[in-house]
Amino acid sequence: MNRKLKILDVVAILIDIPEKRIVKGQVGTVVEDLDDNNFEIEFSDDEGKAIAMASVETKDLLLLHYNLEAA
Repeated sequence: MNRKLKILDVVAILIDIPEKRIVKGQVGTVVEDLDDNNFEIEFSDDEGKAIAMASVETKDLLLLHYNLEAA
């Protein structure tokens, strides 16, 4: 990842977390910066209702982009 994640960034998870029922590819929102390598991510359903929270390492997250940026 080229830049540090920020609060409210939208991310996709690159791993499964079975105990939280989170699957690879699920989309979530950064809600807390825990330290240099870990973030609290909130995962929601299609209606915006929170369904899970998990502490996830940066290496297991993909920042999603909605605007064009230089590669």
